[in-house]
Amino acid sequence: MAMTQPASSASTSRFPYTAAFEDPVIDVEAIRRAPVSRDPYTHMLVDNVLNGKAVPALRAEFPNITKPGFLTVDEVELHGKFKQLIDELESPELSEVMSERMGLDLHPYPRLTTIRKISQAKDGRSHTDGTAKVMTLLVYMNDAWQDDGAGRLRVLYGPDGFEPYKLEVPPTMGTMFAFLRADNSWHGHPPFAGERRVVQVAWVKDEHELARKKKRNSMAQFFKGIFGR
Repeated sequence: MAMTQPASSASTSRFPYTAAFEDPVIDVEAIRRAPVSRDPYTHMLVDNVLNGKAVPALRAEFPNITKPGFLTVDEVELHGKFKQLIDELESPELSEVMSERMGLDLHPYPRLTTIRKISQAKDGRSHTDGTAKVMTLLVYMNDAWQDDGAGRLRVLYGPDGFEPYKLEVPPTMGTMFAFLRADNSWHGHPPFAGERRVVQVAWVKDEHELARKKKRNSMAQFFKGIFGR
């Protein structure tokens, strides 16, 4: 199961969100209103987490990524409202809000933020995430999505296939999904190949794991650049 330590009780006074961001991209009240489920592991789904007036700029400023896989924020150019989105996702203020909602103090854990634009059919196989991860948060940024299940993340009950599932996450603009990593935090999606825009924030155990993951991600992108897959 995920590590458990109590979330801070001094949340709103320590890291007030509106004081840090006068014109926020993220609607934290949508996060505060969304229910948290513990079945089969701790997760939450949030609709319309992005403020509507920021969406046109976010769409236009999404990085021009031409190869599959996740790139770290250090590997892409960030501008305008999209850069502000990353700043908010990486802020202690958002960690505070998520700590409150998920029942786990996330402040001690460093974050790795990555961006994906292109998915491959081999992506999305059922997995739990490695033990180095504490929590994962995904913000999807696609205008529309097909209804046949392809590319729609599912909360699964086990490693075998994509059914049965507790919840299906539409990867449409402003949908947020977050979960605590656990031995049973199975998730994945039916195969999809093509454009699938998402920003991922992973809270990891320590700086050593953060450096290791950055190095592994960089090597993966290097080989994709050579072999094109």
